[in-house]
Amino acid sequence: MNFPPATKARKPLKSPGRLAATALFTRRTLYHMGNNGFGLAIEAILSPIVMLLIFTFLFGGAIAGSVQKYIQYLLPGILMLTVIPMTVYSGTTLCTDIAKGVYHRFRTMPFWQPAAILGSIAAEGLRYLAALLVVLTMGIAFGFRPGGGGAGTALALSYALFFTYSASWVFALIGNVAKRPETVSGTSMMIVYPLLFASNIFVDTSTMPGWLQTAIDLNPVSIAVHLVRGLLHGTADAADLASGIGVALLLAVVFAPLTMYVYLRKQLR
Repeated sequence: MNFPPATKARKPLKSPGRLAATALFTRRTLYHMGNNGFGLAIEAILSPIVMLLIFTFLFGGAIAGSVQKYIQYLLPGILMLTVIPMTVYSGTTLCTDIAKGVYHRFRTMPFWQPAAILGSIAAEGLRYLAALLVVLTMGIAFGFRPGGGGAGTALALSYALFFTYSASWVFALIGNVAKRPETVSGTSMMIVYPLLFASNIFVDTSTMPGWLQTAIDLNPVSIAVHLVRGLLHGTADAADLASGIGVALLLAVVFAPLTMYVYLRKQLR
């Protein structure tokens, strides 16, 4: 009697490493961005152009006497005004996936679980960079001239990305805690807009009363904008670098581990 040949036992699939898993979730987020090309174009291209046009021509003549003079002060602030609200999307995306049960499925898979959040946040850099380049290009077209040259401009954009990534952890935490994406958006905007408009984005704080100047100078957004402005114009000193990098690191050091802790605790339920 002939017996069929014995089949070899399949080897268990090896789980991906940390970098491979993070890269996989980065590609997943980029794929979803590609499927929403219209939304990406509105948020990263059209909206920054509209904001720059509105604030430049609305305040330019009244504050500095001309658009060309005001754009030298305003553009660094508009860079941050553009990208910081975009960080809220990290929290809403995360909350949406959790609400739909996607992350409950992920927890049954053998991969490094923090990669699900790290990959998603890393992919958001594409939107941030696109918006920054659009604003900078439009600003140059309006007459902005960076005194810091190419090196200062590159450093300013790099720091803006770094600060934006750090701020995105705040809203990733909110996305973990909130029950609905609408709650993330509403709560986050209540945090973002007071910080943006009570800052040095539009007006030099030296024109304000002493107590108000102190409060606004301590605003993390003001500290970030001050460093971006200094890097673009070539006037940033060691104190500016220390305070700007320090506030971004503080946000990341506090909120990144807290976000991961809340996420992993949620996964265990």
